[in-house]
Amino acid sequence: QRLKAAVHYTVGCLCEEVEEDKDVQFSKQSIAAISEITFRQCEIFAKDLEMFARHAKRTTVNTEDVKLLARRSNSLLKYITQKSEELASSNMEQKEKKKKKSSAAKGERTPGEQEAAVTENEDSNTA
Repeated sequence: QRLKAAVHYTVGCLCEEVEEDKDVQFSKQSIAAISEITFRQCEIFAKDLEMFARHAKRTTVNTEDVKLLARRSNSLLKYITQKSEELASSNMEQKEKKKKKSSAAKGERTPGEQEAAVTENEDSNTA
């Protein structure tokens, strides 16, 4: 019930923005109807996502499931793909930072530092 109320509130806010931009009016009944349709469509999306994951023998919905759901809207699919790539690269950067911090805390060397140390040892051995 709280989720339904949140959807109704958000739809109302969006309708107000459209009223200001396009100089049109929405009745309370039309806002309620848009809210109900939106809520029902979200329920359908949730069930579809669950089925996609289950079909792939997974218990977790992932970005590929969401892309499959959005396949009929090229602009939405493009946006989701772009955002998932941004998140993936951001996650990789964070993992690299954590690796560097943990190895520095343990007194270990990063692969680049290990290579430099080997080169130094080889130089001192040849001298």
